[in-house]
Amino acid sequence: MSFFVGLVVGIVVGLALIVVFVRSENARSKLRTDLAATVAAFARMTVEDSRHLLAPEYYPSWVVFSQRQKLNWLNSHLTKIWPYVNEAASELIKSSVEPTLEQYRPIILSSLKFSKFTLGTVAPQFTGVSILESDSSGITMELEMNWDGNPNIVLDVKTRLGVSLPVQVKDIGFTGVFRLIFRPLVEELPCFGAVCYSLRQKKKFDFKLKVIGGDITSIPGLSGALEDTIHNAIEDSITWPVRKIVPILPGDYSDLELKPSGTLEVKLVQAKDLTNKDFIGKSDPYAELYIRPLRDRTKTSKIISNDLNPIWNEHYEFVVEDASTQHLYVKIYDDEGLQASELLGCAQVQLSELEPGKVKDVWLKLVKDLEVQRDTKYRGEVHLELLYCPYGMENSFTNPFAKKVEMTTLERVLKSSGNGIADAAQTEREVSQKKREVIVRGVLSVTVISAEDLPVVDLMGKADPFVVLTMKKSDTKNKTRVVNENLNPEWNQTFDFVVEDALHDMLIAEVYDHDTFRKEYIGRCILTLTRVILEGEYRECFPLDGAKSGRLNLSLKWVPQPIYRDSQ
Repeated sequence: MSFFVGLVVGIVVGLALIVVFVRSENARSKLRTDLAATVAAFARMTVEDSRHLLAPEYYPSWVVFSQRQKLNWLNSHLTKIWPYVNEAASELIKSSVEPTLEQYRPIILSSLKFSKFTLGTVAPQFTGVSILESDSSGITMELEMNWDGNPNIVLDVKTRLGVSLPVQVKDIGFTGVFRLIFRPLVEELPCFGAVCYSLRQKKKFDFKLKVIGGDITSIPGLSGALEDTIHNAIEDSITWPVRKIVPILPGDYSDLELKPSGTLEVKLVQAKDLTNKDFIGKSDPYAELYIRPLRDRTKTSKIISNDLNPIWNEHYEFVVEDASTQHLYVKIYDDEGLQASELLGCAQVQLSELEPGKVKDVWLKLVKDLEVQRDTKYRGEVHLELLYCPYGMENSFTNPFAKKVEMTTLERVLKSSGNGIADAAQTEREVSQKKREVIVRGVLSVTVISAEDLPVVDLMGKADPFVVLTMKKSDTKNKTRVVNENLNPEWNQTFDFVVEDALHDMLIAEVYDHDTFRKEYIGRCILTLTRVILEGEYRECFPLDGAKSGRLNLSLKWVPQPIYRDSQ
């Protein structure tokens, strides 16, 4: 009997083991199939798929998404033919850069030319290439290049004192991206009419200056002046959007030349919470603004002494050549008198983000270096008002005035919109007789509607707020009534201001807490008048600067009364 029981148990256990083994094999087979499918799916993934799966900020810093292809084959061939390329390229670069060097020659020098110029024996290395999407009329290619060369470059420097110095440019290290544009495409070999080349991005450019047989520090300021000259020459001669055109086939290629595409109106309003660099007192901030970092295209604001929350309210106009790729750069410095100014922070705005003809009000956070992507330290903010006006824009942004008229684009816009577009020939005759400058005059109506979420000021957990409105240039003031014990007060009071020069004036709305013997400051908001001039009327809720919380609801209305003053 026990034999049969053991036999049955053995059969059952054996069948169970077989079933478990089969299921285990099936599961392992399924896992291998799923793994193979997953690996195949990853192999088919594109960069965009990876970005959809996981946002870029979640990847470690060493993970880089690139569409550039490696060019080992080009580097190997370039090394072989470099002696011939060196001879041809050296003369081309010398003849191209030398006139620009003379243009930016420091005032302490009477002459600045190349006495020797060869690129050396070390060929540059192209680390990647990419083809940009473009229209059917041409092909745009970008080549990333790295060069740590041994060139033989000697500058013949002559000072105004009659001293002649041979200055060697050595230890050049360069990393950047060159852009090549093949346009137009034609039905004749080599299938394109011309090639445009430009330095699209300058990632690194280091070099050293040495006087042959002497010390460059023997002439104070010479080294810094020469370095600035070299950087300016490269920026003005080859850096994008500047481009050099090489015709391949006969034809007219004037449409490929660099042409201004519009103007950028910038109002530097204010900055707040700047870093204090002074041991005694506070920083003395001023701003530099530019699109292209050239000496004659960089705008510098006035210095605001001993203030970490400066108000400038200064207006500048910049020429834009390529709004799709150019940026506006802002750098805030602390003035140190006779010593070199110290950088407090910098910021940039991509011009492609601006809607033509629309005012954009932005607060930009300052960073230590624009190349460092993960600067988490708070260095303050700068407040800008931006208006991009492309040339030839229709409606009220058409410029009916000659370029000789000394007005900003915004002033010309407001003048034409306020008085209608005059006959072009008549306008030219008027302008030729006497230059005219517009003053935007009118009445600004400000309705203080309410405030929200004001911070607690009184010991009883409330506040007794009121608002003081001030026009900065005229110092005209108005104030609302006091609303007792309320953190969300409503006023609905309207005040009128006669503004004599609205483009250069600003409204300051300050919120105070009323006490019996004094008033306590809560916060403020500063508004330029550009938007209300262009739109006529608008309502918005503004956050209070300097307050832990709180917003101020205002309604602004503009009634223009433009007048003109003649200037010789």
